Amino acid sequence: MLAVAFTVLAVPAFAADGGDSPLTIVNNLSTFIFSCIRAIGIIILGWGIVQVGMSVQSHDASQRTQGFLCLFGGLLIACAEDILKLIGVV
Repeated sequence: MLAVAFTVLAVPAFAADGGDSPLTIVNNLSTFIFSCIRAIGIIILGWGIVQVGMSVQSHDASQRTQGFLCLFGGLLIACAEDILKLIGVV
């Protein structure tokens, strides 16, 4: 009975088409990672804008400095892929 169950319930495993080359897979992974980095950069950029706005309201110079640093850092992170492509690394 056990042998019949193994024979009937066996699921064949088929190989993949081979349509995706390893280079395509690596490029897709790179695109995904740079999308995540861009999203993090946009979040930091937004937080920098909020900090600058709050510093203008409270007249706090040190918070304004932190806000601008956060703003420019987020902008740099959001554009990291384009910067790396520009200098020829990616």
